[in-house]
Amino acid sequence: MQNKITQLFGIKYPIIQAGMVWASGWELASAASNAGILGVIGAGSMYPEILREHIQKCKKATNNPFGVNIPMLYPEIDKLMEIIISEGVKIVFTSAGNPKTWTSHLKAHGITVVHVVSSVKFALKAQEAGVDAIVAEGFEAGGHNGRDETTTFTLIPMVKEKITIPIIAAGGIATGQGMLAAMILGADGVQVGSRFVASEEASSHINFKNLVVGSKEGDTQLTLKELAPVRLLKNKFYNDVQALYAKGTTKEELIELLGRARAKKGMFEGDLEEGELEIGQVSGLIHNILPVSKIVENMITEFEKAKKILILNAEF
Repeated sequence: MQNKITQLFGIKYPIIQAGMVWASGWELASAASNAGILGVIGAGSMYPEILREHIQKCKKATNNPFGVNIPMLYPEIDKLMEIIISEGVKIVFTSAGNPKTWTSHLKAHGITVVHVVSSVKFALKAQEAGVDAIVAEGFEAGGHNGRDETTTFTLIPMVKEKITIPIIAAGGIATGQGMLAAMILGADGVQVGSRFVASEEASSHINFKNLVVGSKEGDTQLTLKELAPVRLLKNKFYNDVQALYAKGTTKEELIELLGRARAKKGMFEGDLEEGELEIGQVSGLIHNILPVSKIVENMITEFEKAKKILILNAEF
């Protein structure tokens, strides 16, 4: 299954395991890379030396390519970038910031750079900045999200019309059928997050994994738009946020309620009441916790089966 994305990253299948806070450490990233896709370490929740440790362990656990995802709002980003370069990481996904800030510096060190966007406007800015590919993410996705609330299957063809570099679709994709649909609409590959949260190798807490598996349609909601839009599973913390909105809240009150380390409390420590539980709408299609290798195998099988059905239907 060779195309622009597999060639760009040197992988077997055009699937990227998303770099997610509190879920994608070296164990998930190395398992994904060993399964023939691109594993990505999520650096957004890591202190610099913790990131170094994860990179070193990932290098020992796989001989295949892997990357690191860095939100550019991270306070110690200079140190993270220094570690990435010194450790010889060859692929970096940047997000939540201006791609011009780091792209040329990373590429000067021989690093392939991918930037995550939520709109055509930002896709064009990323292409202009010189990135090698973009992740176009619709608002179905879990975690932090774009403000325009453009869905993945609307965003992908719009971006495809305007840019020439490879496009990776993200948001609402957890199956081979979803992967095929995204690629028919113009994507060269897909980035998958929520499905890999419910994997054996994800570092997220088992309580959170089980809640994801048990979730259904309507159990997630995009909220906290005044701070940074984020899609969450509904729980006590979510209800507390809605109670503030109902009485007419201020940004300062929302910041006070959010506090610090609430995502860690929920996704990593397993506090399902007070924690911030970030997951995508597609969690309603996730019904089991599986090894990464089986998740990838299932997606490819579903993809090939869906492609055959599509070809068969086209003959009528």
